[in-house]
Amino acid sequence: MTSLRDRQLSSKDSGTWVEGAGIVTRVISDDNDGSRHQRFILDMRNGQTVLVAHNIDLAQRVPIGIGDRVTFRGMYEWNNLGGLIHWTHHDPMGEEKGGYVTFRRRTFK
Repeated sequence: MTSLRDRQLSSKDSGTWVEGAGIVTRVISDDNDGSRHQRFILDMRNGQTVLVAHNIDLAQRVPIGIGDRVTFRGMYEWNNLGGLIHWTHHDPMGEEKGGYVTFRRRTFK
């Protein structure tokens, strides 16, 4: 498990479970192609931004807005824009610990 508080992630970290916190800087329309995903950009306060793709077919939508602070656990995938965090939900197969998004003391997984 890697904490984003301590460092920026890079291409070698793709496929790694990460935990972190950030401020919502942008809310993007849902991705409805295949499994539906709520999407938003987080400023990690370490010089990095990441896109969070939160599966709303497996977990509840997080009621966030710009300026809100969230914490999360998910799988990191590198891209040239800062990276993507996905798997922010329970594992429906029960094989992995899974991930989450926490907002205002409520956990969405």
